[in-house]
Amino acid sequence: MSKGLEVPAGRTVDPVMAQQRAAAFAKRSIKTTAKAAGLRLALSMVDLTTLEGKDSPEKVRSLCRKAVRPFERDEDLLGERLPSCAAVCVYPSMVEVAREELKRAGGRDARSTGGAVKVASVATGFPSGQYPLSVRLADTERAIAAGADEIDMVINRGAFLSGRYAAVAEEIREVVAVCDRATSPVHLKVILETGELETLDNVRRASDIAIACIRDGDFIKTSTGKVQPAATMPVTLVMLEAIRDECLRSGRRIGMKPAGGIRSAKQALHYLVMVSETTWGIGIEASRHPGTEAGGSAWLSPDLFRFGASTLVNDLLRQIVKERTGRYAAGYDFSEA
Repeated sequence: MSKGLEVPAGRTVDPVMAQQRAAAFAKRSIKTTAKAAGLRLALSMVDLTTLEGKDSPEKVRSLCRKAVRPFERDEDLLGERLPSCAAVCVYPSMVEVAREELKRAGGRDARSTGGAVKVASVATGFPSGQYPLSVRLADTERAIAAGADEIDMVINRGAFLSGRYAAVAEEIREVVAVCDRATSPVHLKVILETGELETLDNVRRASDIAIACIRDGDFIKTSTGKVQPAATMPVTLVMLEAIRDECLRSGRRIGMKPAGGIRSAKQALHYLVMVSETTWGIGIEASRHPGTEAGGSAWLSPDLFRFGASTLVNDLLRQIVKERTGRYAAGYDFSEA
């Protein structure tokens, strides 16, 4: 372990206030053009994910086609090309398959519908994070060598909950170092697995530790999707506040990814409201840090906010069709990934 490794001090979170504040975001009224824009924005922020033991190359290829063209009949029915998803998220063994299919489907090109679809890979002994560090680092190296643009790593929750915060920080930094050695830029998302952290105080401490170790433009992420509860609005709020505080302190922009349990377009819009209202005040401090002029709007972008989801996409599409045509489409009108 590195000598002199600094670990951020813990901060106390008022759980009652966090619950009340999070609940307030779900009461905002979003209608007409704002709703239409929000639905399309949310679609562009989805990391379309398959992380099952039964994953096969053909399932991953189907996922990639869905990510590039979420709704095949969009131009015929809506008169527009809808945004592609932000990324596909798969196991390391499927990275090469995903990269090849995205290239074949046109998703690796810079696209007017939202940019190239990235390949994200879970690594570091997902989902437990309990393997020896050497194994977790080798897992990361293999995923990057296969072509991953982004790595979603898991922290060792056992180490965190036993108070070994410096060990957790050092392991994150080791993964960052692997990403730094890649020949092309590789972004990192640090999964806290908040459903196992027990308290919002722990969520804030884990967020601060991860943020201190990662780079500008990297992410913190709620969950693997394998533990319940997964993403919740109070947990995401606490993590966003840690991101906001770091940007106000240093000017660094850290991304946020709630993952697991977000299935409806209505929920996604509530999360976007929370992102906007929690980070908007950063613009007030723009004079302190030249990199923050864009204020809170900077987080309303796939570059700094993602949804880890699979079932969310088709509900977003149903709502987009309803907004444009006045009627709901049937579930079978949309392909399954």
